[in-house]
Amino acid sequence: MMARLPIKTYLLALAATAMLAGGVFAQTAPQVFPPSSTGLPIPRFVSLKGDPVNLRAGPGVRYPVRWVYVRPGLPLMVTGEFEYWRRVRDPDGAEGWIHKSLLRGTRTAMLREGLHLLRSEPRADAPVAARAEAGVIAELAACKGGWCRLETEGAAGWVERGAIYGALPEEEFER
Repeated sequence: MMARLPIKTYLLALAATAMLAGGVFAQTAPQVFPPSSTGLPIPRFVSLKGDPVNLRAGPGVRYPVRWVYVRPGLPLMVTGEFEYWRRVRDPDGAEGWIHKSLLRGTRTAMLREGLHLLRSEPRADAPVAARAEAGVIAELAACKGGWCRLETEGAAGWVERGAIYGALPEEEFER
Protein backbone atom coordinates (compact mmCIF):
# COMPACT_ATOMS: atom_id res chain seq x y z
CA MET A 1 0.00 0.00 0.00
CA MET A 2 1.34 3.40 -1.03
CA ALA A 3 1.40 6.30 1.36
CA ARG A 4 -0.66 9.24 0.31
CA LEU A 5 1.16 12.53 0.15
CA PRO A 6 -0.60 15.80 0.82
CA ILE A 7 -1.92 17.56 -2.30
CA LYS A 8 0.46 20.44 -1.58
CA THR A 9 3.44 18.10 -2.13
CA TYR A 10 2.05 16.97 -5.50
CA LEU A 11 1.51 20.58 -6.60
CA LEU A 12 5.04 21.58 -5.60
CA ALA A 13 6.50 18.58 -7.45
CA LEU A 14 4.42 19.40 -10.52
CA ALA A 15 5.48 23.06 -10.44
CA ALA A 16 9.17 22.09 -10.05
CA THR A 17 8.92 19.66 -12.99
CA ALA A 18 7.25 22.31 -15.15
CA MET A 19 9.93 24.87 -14.29
CA LEU A 20 12.73 22.44 -15.10
CA ALA A 21 11.13 21.37 -18.36
CA GLY A 22 10.36 24.97 -19.28
CA GLY A 23 13.96 25.94 -18.60
CA VAL A 24 15.25 23.11 -20.78
CA PHE A 25 12.87 23.75 -23.65
CA ALA A 26 12.85 27.54 -23.44
CA GLN A 27 16.61 27.76 -23.90
CA THR A 28 17.72 27.71 -27.48
CA ALA A 29 21.20 26.89 -28.56
CA PRO A 30 23.01 29.84 -30.07
CA GLN A 31 22.75 29.84 -33.84
CA VAL A 32 25.97 28.88 -35.53
CA PHE A 33 26.55 30.13 -39.04
CA PRO A 34 29.31 29.18 -41.43
CA PRO A 35 32.20 31.61 -41.76
CA SER A 36 31.86 34.40 -44.28
CA SER A 37 30.92 32.83 -47.59
CA THR A 38 32.15 35.94 -49.39
CA GLY A 39 35.59 35.95 -47.79
CA LEU A 40 34.92 39.50 -46.58
CA PRO A 41 35.59 40.36 -42.93
CA ILE A 42 32.89 40.14 -40.29
CA PRO A 43 32.02 42.54 -38.82
CA ARG A 44 32.09 45.10 -41.63
CA PHE A 45 29.95 48.05 -42.70
CA VAL A 46 27.68 48.37 -45.73
CA SER A 47 24.82 50.72 -46.61
CA LEU A 48 21.26 50.42 -47.90
CA LYS A 49 20.87 50.67 -51.69
CA GLY A 50 17.38 52.10 -51.73
CA ASP A 51 14.04 52.00 -50.00
CA PRO A 52 11.91 50.43 -48.72
CA VAL A 53 14.05 47.61 -47.34
CA ASN A 54 12.70 44.91 -45.02
CA LEU A 55 14.72 43.79 -42.00
CA ARG A 56 13.64 40.19 -41.35
CA ALA A 57 13.78 37.96 -38.27
CA GLY A 58 15.71 35.29 -40.19
CA PRO A 59 17.57 34.68 -43.46
CA GLY A 60 14.68 34.23 -45.87
CA VAL A 61 11.40 35.71 -47.06
CA ARG A 62 9.45 33.25 -44.93
CA TYR A 63 10.62 35.07 -41.78
CA PRO A 64 8.54 37.97 -40.46
CA VAL A 65 9.50 41.57 -41.16
CA ARG A 66 10.81 43.29 -38.03
CA TRP A 67 11.45 46.72 -39.51
CA VAL A 68 11.12 48.60 -42.80
CA TYR A 69 13.89 51.06 -43.66
CA VAL A 70 13.18 54.10 -45.81
CA ARG A 71 16.58 55.86 -45.68
CA PRO A 72 18.86 54.96 -48.59
CA GLY A 73 22.50 55.08 -47.55
CA LEU A 74 21.81 54.09 -43.94
CA PRO A 75 24.99 52.45 -42.57
CA LEU A 76 24.59 48.87 -41.30
CA MET A 77 27.11 46.56 -39.63
CA VAL A 78 27.22 43.07 -41.14
CA THR A 79 27.52 40.60 -38.26
CA GLY A 80 26.90 37.37 -40.16
CA GLU A 81 26.19 35.76 -43.51
CA PHE A 82 23.98 32.91 -44.61
CA GLU A 83 23.83 32.19 -48.34
CA TYR A 84 22.43 35.38 -49.95
CA TRP A 85 21.41 36.96 -46.64
CA ARG A 86 23.34 39.28 -44.34
CA ARG A 87 22.70 39.60 -40.62
CA VAL A 88 22.99 43.33 -39.84
CA ARG A 89 22.81 45.79 -36.95
CA ASP A 90 21.51 49.34 -37.50
CA PRO A 91 22.59 52.56 -35.69
CA ASP A 92 19.86 52.03 -33.06
CA GLY A 93 20.99 48.47 -32.32
CA ALA A 94 18.13 46.66 -34.14
CA GLU A 95 19.32 43.38 -35.65
CA GLY A 96 17.96 41.19 -38.39
CA TRP A 97 18.49 39.87 -41.90
CA ILE A 98 18.54 41.66 -45.28
CA HIS A 99 19.03 40.15 -48.73
CA LYS A 100 22.45 41.07 -50.15
CA SER A 101 20.89 42.59 -53.29
CA LEU A 102 19.49 45.41 -51.13
CA LEU A 103 22.91 46.37 -49.74
CA ARG A 104 25.89 48.11 -51.28
CA GLY A 105 29.54 48.19 -50.32
CA THR A 106 29.73 52.00 -50.37
CA ARG A 107 30.72 53.15 -46.90
CA THR A 108 28.50 55.69 -45.21
CA ALA A 109 28.28 57.01 -41.67
CA MET A 110 25.50 58.54 -39.62
CA LEU A 111 26.20 61.28 -37.11
CA ARG A 112 25.17 60.48 -33.56
CA GLU A 113 23.34 62.92 -31.27
CA GLY A 114 24.18 66.60 -31.10
CA LEU A 115 25.60 69.22 -33.42
CA HIS A 116 28.97 68.32 -34.95
CA LEU A 117 31.79 70.43 -36.32
CA LEU A 118 33.46 68.96 -39.38
CA ARG A 119 37.10 70.05 -39.44
CA SER A 120 39.27 70.76 -42.47
CA GLU A 121 41.94 68.42 -41.07
CA PRO A 122 41.84 65.51 -38.57
CA ARG A 123 42.66 67.72 -35.57
CA ALA A 124 40.51 69.32 -32.89
CA ASP A 125 42.14 72.72 -33.51
CA ALA A 126 41.71 72.65 -37.32
CA PRO A 127 39.38 75.21 -38.91
CA VAL A 128 35.69 74.29 -39.10
CA ALA A 129 34.71 73.22 -42.63
CA ALA A 130 31.00 72.57 -41.93
CA ARG A 131 28.43 71.94 -39.23
CA ALA A 132 26.09 68.94 -39.25
CA GLU A 133 23.30 67.65 -37.02
CA ALA A 134 22.64 64.21 -35.63
CA GLY A 135 21.06 61.84 -38.14
CA VAL A 136 22.93 63.22 -41.15
CA ILE A 137 24.16 60.40 -43.41
CA ALA A 138 27.33 61.03 -45.42
CA GLU A 139 29.80 58.99 -47.42
CA LEU A 140 32.72 57.80 -45.34
CA ALA A 141 35.90 58.62 -47.25
CA ALA A 142 38.57 57.73 -44.70
CA CYS A 143 39.32 56.95 -41.07
CA LYS A 144 42.69 57.40 -39.42
CA GLY A 145 43.48 57.64 -35.76
CA GLY A 146 40.47 58.95 -33.91
CA TRP A 147 39.07 60.82 -36.93
CA CYS A 148 36.90 60.01 -39.97
CA ARG A 149 36.34 62.07 -43.13
CA LEU A 150 32.74 62.56 -44.21
CA GLU A 151 31.61 63.83 -47.61
CA THR A 152 28.13 65.03 -48.50
CA GLU A 153 26.74 67.17 -51.28
CA GLY A 154 28.34 70.53 -50.71
CA ALA A 155 30.26 69.74 -47.51
CA ALA A 156 33.19 67.62 -46.38
CA GLY A 157 35.32 67.41 -43.28
CA TRP A 158 36.78 65.38 -40.46
CA VAL A 159 34.84 64.40 -37.35
CA GLU A 160 35.88 62.44 -34.29
CA ARG A 161 35.24 58.71 -34.78
CA GLY A 162 33.02 58.48 -31.68
CA ALA A 163 30.57 60.93 -33.27
CA ILE A 164 29.55 58.49 -36.02
CA TYR A 165 28.04 55.08 -36.62
CA GLY A 166 29.72 53.44 -39.58
CA ALA A 167 33.31 52.61 -38.61
CA LEU A 168 34.85 50.06 -36.28
CA PRO A 169 36.83 51.50 -33.33
CA GLU A 170 40.35 50.73 -34.60
CA GLU A 171 39.61 50.55 -38.33
CA GLU A 172 41.81 52.62 -40.65
CA PHE A 173 41.19 53.05 -44.37
CA GLU A 174 41.10 55.51 -47.23
CA ARG A 175 39.07 55.01 -50.37
